[in-house]
Amino acid sequence: MDETMKIIAVVLFGATYVLLLVFPRKRAHIAVASAVVFVALGIMPLGKLFFSVNWNVLLMIAGTMGTVSLFIESKMPALLGDIIIAKTPNVKWAIIALSLFSGLISAFVDNVATVLMIAPVAMIIAKKLEISPVPPIIAIAISSNLQGAATLVGDTTSILLGGQAGLDFMDFFFYQGRVGIFWVVQAAALVSTLVLLVVFRKHKQRVSTNTKATVTDYFPTVLLSGTVVLLILASFIPASYKPEITNGLICVALFIIGLLRSCIRSKSASGIRSALRDIDLFTLILLAGLFVVVGSIIEAGVVEEISKFFVMISGDNLFIVYTLIVWFSVLVSAIIDNIPYVATMLPVVAGIAGILEVSPALLYFGLLSGATLGGNLTPIGASANITALGILRKDGHEVRSLDFMKISVPFTLSAVLVGYILVWVIWT
Repeated sequence: MDETMKIIAVVLFGATYVLLLVFPRKRAHIAVASAVVFVALGIMPLGKLFFSVNWNVLLMIAGTMGTVSLFIESKMPALLGDIIIAKTPNVKWAIIALSLFSGLISAFVDNVATVLMIAPVAMIIAKKLEISPVPPIIAIAISSNLQGAATLVGDTTSILLGGQAGLDFMDFFFYQGRVGIFWVVQAAALVSTLVLLVVFRKHKQRVSTNTKATVTDYFPTVLLSGTVVLLILASFIPASYKPEITNGLICVALFIIGLLRSCIRSKSASGIRSALRDIDLFTLILLAGLFVVVGSIIEAGVVEEISKFFVMISGDNLFIVYTLIVWFSVLVSAIIDNIPYVATMLPVVAGIAGILEVSPALLYFGLLSGATLGGNLTPIGASANITALGILRKDGHEVRSLDFMKISVPFTLSAVLVGYILVWVIWT
């Protein structure tokens, strides 16, 4: 693609993200309009349009949203909310408990699915305590993104790294006789949790409840638990033996099972209409548009040019190379989805390691920590963030970018700094 089209792609991409940050209520419209322009200009070929969208993620979100709707209706989130309220002394610790819980699940389940599972509990707690659900749900989203780098199955970026470097599940815990990225992420989680305690230090309202919700149906809980188990099991199947939309098919299939059972129990189709209404089309359309936008700048060769420039300015100094990889990844992942970025940069990082004649583990783990955590900086930097804001918007809460970043920026920078230091110390 010629230089003029590359410049146009960069300008259009930059304008798109500025508008996304400034006009949160119109994000889906902006993303789709930008995608249409990229296609109209020929930057995104029509033949590649369908494949630029990550259908696995969209199906997974839609299916999990539907199952979560049944989960909420069963009153299980209300019961979990009552239990957390009973075990925590104030709002601050309730938020911390939710963030730690979401991090634990996210180490083994996709970040988006984690947010969809835990956010309803946060919503219930917020309503019972008569507080805004915005802070706890933001904390849940960014905590889930953090732990996504901990294991092979925690995030798509981890799976990509495992495929590139030939890592298995246990290599994330111990690799080549050294502690793996899992322990680095836990250290980062500890420090970032301390940061959350500071951020929410004024939330000292006492929490109490005199009632405990009664669960009306345990089957949706079984469905969600089955989703977790099947997603973990599916991660161990080699990519060559399963379709790319495997996770999405699992989530949709379990949702359909839940719908059919609901219809049989109620002897009506009203449950189907209710569950389908709870699938947030705004979020799905926004993500689809963003996938096309990011795919377009990759198609234009913009990311490749950035990678070449990156290699050129790094020189032969390993520390400079490592530092640039980590912090450049944080910056880029704050504005574009980290999945295509990591997929593009993995072979670049391997090439750099070959040139410098060093083990690629240092640069691989630096890339993973920077790219995975960097998505936390902005509300549109990660699919989990977009999903969390979609849940809040559906409940009538429009979150400004500044409000999101008041929590996400200190959390992210502290976590990345810990990871940056520890990966360097362990792998040099």
